[in-house]
Amino acid sequence: MLRSHGPLLLAATVVLSSCITGCSSQPAAPAAPPDTRAADEAAIRAADADWGKAATAKDLDKVMSYYADDAVLFAPKAPASVGKDSIRKGWQGLLSAPGLQMTITPSAVDVARSGDIAVERGSFNVVTTDKKGKPATDTGQFVIVWKKQADGNWKVAADTNADDK
Repeated sequence: MLRSHGPLLLAATVVLSSCITGCSSQPAAPAAPPDTRAADEAAIRAADADWGKAATAKDLDKVMSYYADDAVLFAPKAPASVGKDSIRKGWQGLLSAPGLQMTITPSAVDVARSGDIAVERGSFNVVTTDKKGKPATDTGQFVIVWKKQADGNWKVAADTNADDK
């Protein structure tokens, strides 16, 4: 009689063993962070618009407030400007140009799924007045890398542009 219950007992043992193994406490996989890309893109576009207004107003301190302390600026035909003090000198020269008019047109802001870094790209048009009083126009493309700071604000980590000419 014991012999006829052998396969049933073996099957019950396997099922019980599987349940115990499957039900043992294993660390749960970490939950994915919430997808904040749309809100982050909106925040970057708003910061970008305010940054452009600061440049139009020639407010150097406000312009610099959008850069991270360790940011880098790559401008055509110039060495890299590393850090806010170095970047400030470049902006100071641009903002003091006679007849300065700037138009910055972002075409895309791509925020990483991680929500801590983003890349913005677009075009620019800068008009200044040359020494003879004639307008001089410079057009080109730009790429900006934004990093989310510990306080949740976005700051420019890298800024580069290329002239169309």
